[in-house]
Amino acid sequence: GKRKIHYLFEDGKEMAEEYDIKTGQLISRKWREKNTLGGTGKWQVEVGEPTLPLLGALESELITESSSNPVFMRKDTLSSFQWRIRNLPYPKEVYSVSVEEEQRCCVIRTTNKKYYKKFSIPDLDRYHLPLDAAALSFAHANNTLIITYQKPKEILAAEEQLQKELKKIKAANSGDGDCKTQ
Repeated sequence: GKRKIHYLFEDGKEMAEEYDIKTGQLISRKWREKNTLGGTGKWQVEVGEPTLPLLGALESELITESSSNPVFMRKDTLSSFQWRIRNLPYPKEVYSVSVEEEQRCCVIRTTNKKYYKKFSIPDLDRYHLPLDAAALSFAHANNTLIITYQKPKEILAAEEQLQKELKKIKAANSGDGDCKTQ
């Protein structure tokens, strides 16, 4: 039910995206670039669930993050960018979400000083588009703060064009290749 696309850029960066085949919706996007020694670095998740460290690693046996800590993740819809922050128990009136245009980021604050987060929207940076405070909204339900930023028409048009191109691409492991067994 998923289509994975892997991009290799001339500057050495890699991007891997997963799309839902039925809806065409972006499920995850990860970036990786070469480290200082020329080896491959770790994947940085831009959209989708954050990756968990491998179980059995030395660090995970000694100290682990509390399961009640807030979890920040991005999960886009077809018409908007959306971020979800789980484990935030305060009522909606406590939260303030604003746009910092000179720093090109969004800021989440609480009046009780219990949570503060700055985050950028890389898609707008890639297209050199300004941030629009009117496109930003938020809701709170089930201990989750949901921040929504409506996609500008330039990004919607570019994503529609990308979906057309992706439909033309034949899958590398679609099952109709010659696989000779002995």
